[in-house]
Amino acid sequence: MTVVVAAVRKAGRALLKDFGEVENLQVSMKGPGDFVSQADLKAEKTLRADLLKARPNFGFLMEESGLSGNEDWEYRWVVDPLDGTTNFLHGIPHWAISVAVEKRGNDRTPDEVVAGVIYNPASDELFWAEKGNGAFLNDRRLRVSGRRNMLDAVFATGIPFAAVPRKAEFTTILQKIMPQVSGVRRFGAAALDLAWVAAGRFDGYWELGVQKWDIGAGLLLVKEAGGFVSDPDGGDCWTNGNVVAGNPHLQPVLRGVVAEGIAAVANARAARSGG
Repeated sequence: MTVVVAAVRKAGRALLKDFGEVENLQVSMKGPGDFVSQADLKAEKTLRADLLKARPNFGFLMEESGLSGNEDWEYRWVVDPLDGTTNFLHGIPHWAISVAVEKRGNDRTPDEVVAGVIYNPASDELFWAEKGNGAFLNDRRLRVSGRRNMLDAVFATGIPFAAVPRKAEFTTILQKIMPQVSGVRRFGAAALDLAWVAAGRFDGYWELGVQKWDIGAGLLLVKEAGGFVSDPDGGDCWTNGNVVAGNPHLQPVLRGVVAEGIAAVANARAARSGG
């Protein structure tokens, strides 16, 4: 944990400097609605160098550069150097660095995240967790919210954009859930959405098709803060990127609504195709 915290704080200082000069950043298009900046690439390079030096036998899964390092890894770093890039490039101070440590499974146990850090340099909030040792915000122990009533709940989500698939599922789920809750928020950084669930700021979070580097550290934070995480069918969201997270009272209810929305779209498509 000391290694990861030092690495993210170093990368965070550089990102914060670039954030102050956001209008002058060189920006290239990585895909529709998905920007990558020179700051993003520089942060990943810094993180990789520091983490590799500290743990040369670890593998890497990084957003920009993909797979690298030891192919026969027992542990690997799962890194998003700048989650919330669009916020960053628009001067919105809601973005973070996310680093998770994944332990390779075997025939009896699945791959799992055993440590993680999410750091928002703009607010100097550092969320961190180790398996079995709890979740923390800086030095304060975190617990998920205790709300039990959907009408009192605020949930976070990610809205599909541009070429991102599953827009129909999102729209259907949103239509089903909005009448039942106090509010739905879309802040544009999945890692921080999960960190805020762990901190009790959100009562839950759902999103479909999220990448491992976006959710690795956040999933562990929620679990170590006493929450539940799964896919909409109750399975392992780490393997498919379909995430439903929340406190123990509301996550099962939210999961049911998300599953209902997905099924409704599937049935409508089957009906149109005559299947």
